[in-house]
Amino acid sequence: MLARISFLFKSIFFLTVFILGISNGLSTKEASATDYTSSSFIVRDPVISDGAGYGSSGSFQYFTNLGQFVLGESSAGGFIERSGFLYYSVVSNPVLSGTNGDTQTVLTWTASSASLGHTVTAYEVGQSTTSGSGYSYTNVGNVLTSTRTGLTNGATYYFVVRTLDSLGDVIATSNEVTVVPAAAGGGGGGGGGGGSVVTGVLFSGYAFPLSTVTILKDGVLVLETIAGGDARFSVRLTNLSSGSYNFAVYGTDKDGLRSNSFSFPITIEKGDSATVSGIFIAPTIEVDKAQVRKGDDITIFGQTTPESPVTIEVNSETQLFAETESNDDGVYLYNFNTAPLEMGNHDTKSKSLLENGQSSGYGKEVAFVVGTENIPKVPGGGACRADLNSDLKVNLIDFSIAAFWFNKTLSGDIITKELDCLNADSKINLVDFSIMAFNWTG
Repeated sequence: MLARISFLFKSIFFLTVFILGISNGLSTKEASATDYTSSSFIVRDPVISDGAGYGSSGSFQYFTNLGQFVLGESSAGGFIERSGFLYYSVVSNPVLSGTNGDTQTVLTWTASSASLGHTVTAYEVGQSTTSGSGYSYTNVGNVLTSTRTGLTNGATYYFVVRTLDSLGDVIATSNEVTVVPAAAGGGGGGGGGGGSVVTGVLFSGYAFPLSTVTILKDGVLVLETIAGGDARFSVRLTNLSSGSYNFAVYGTDKDGLRSNSFSFPITIEKGDSATVSGIFIAPTIEVDKAQVRKGDDITIFGQTTPESPVTIEVNSETQLFAETESNDDGVYLYNFNTAPLEMGNHDTKSKSLLENGQSSGYGKEVAFVVGTENIPKVPGGGACRADLNSDLKVNLIDFSIAAFWFNKTLSGDIITKELDCLNADSKINLVDFSIMAFNWTG
């Protein structure tokens, strides 16, 4: 009898605990959350919902779940789902240039690329007579050029371009360009022989303190200058013929590391003087190891503008971010612990932010491997990525070397070159040819 009572008591006790547990789980709305931040925003405790349910009215239906989806990426043949607050939309800023004309200017800009939720549908041109403010915006549609007429010759105008998404929201803003319209020939009448008409382009912006800034025209080096101690540079290319050009600007830092190229198209006529201002060259980047033992630190470093916030992105199964700041010389360094990374190939890139809020955008990607041992990176190997014959160029010679080793077992010096200059997966394949094409110099 006592045994039965004891059994009955225990059964009631555990049933009570079970019911209370369910009740507590249903009635207590608990959720954990983590702040997500960058240099320009913070999302506080991003919990989508603390309970599931359904609501409706005459004009909407609202469904909720028990919380936000688990962070991560899922894919199928026709879609990719990136879940959670880790995946912020990424939009590139258009690069704007302006060409002076008679009572007008021709503006051209590079296309914004968008991912993770945004779609570029149109652009707005902003015009002002005051630098940095007072813009009047005009929607010009999904185009990459616009001619602004009705301007006063000799007056100074400032232009920017904003990128719009499918909802009409502004998702990116270009650099600001300065335009001073003028009649061809610079005025003066009659008589002939009134002096030469100069056609040229002024480039200005930010690189790295005391760095070499290189200007390419249609892939050919045409001009170099040295940035100041504050990383500012300004240089004019003159005596150009009328026509359309593709210009590119890149910087080389104190360690010989080269940034990615800042590219833009320009069409000019005889007598025009185009201006490309607000250039912000992305930081250089390098790592101290070609392979790092999982759990050890890998040092990520480079150069940008002085005393600037730097965001470092490491691509793994999920994207990981770190924040640091450059010193007075623009040098930044971050010791990234590889414990969260899976074994295998990874890459990292960085961007920086000016005091006025202008972002450089991400620069070059540098590859490394998480493995079972630490293998140092060859010093100076990142001076020109994809340069397989060490002539500081990426051209057909490098493609020929890569073609010889395509899908072959690597041996000799090419092993080090592949680790240092390509994607560090110990083989030559189409991924490496893509890297070479991106870094092509001719």
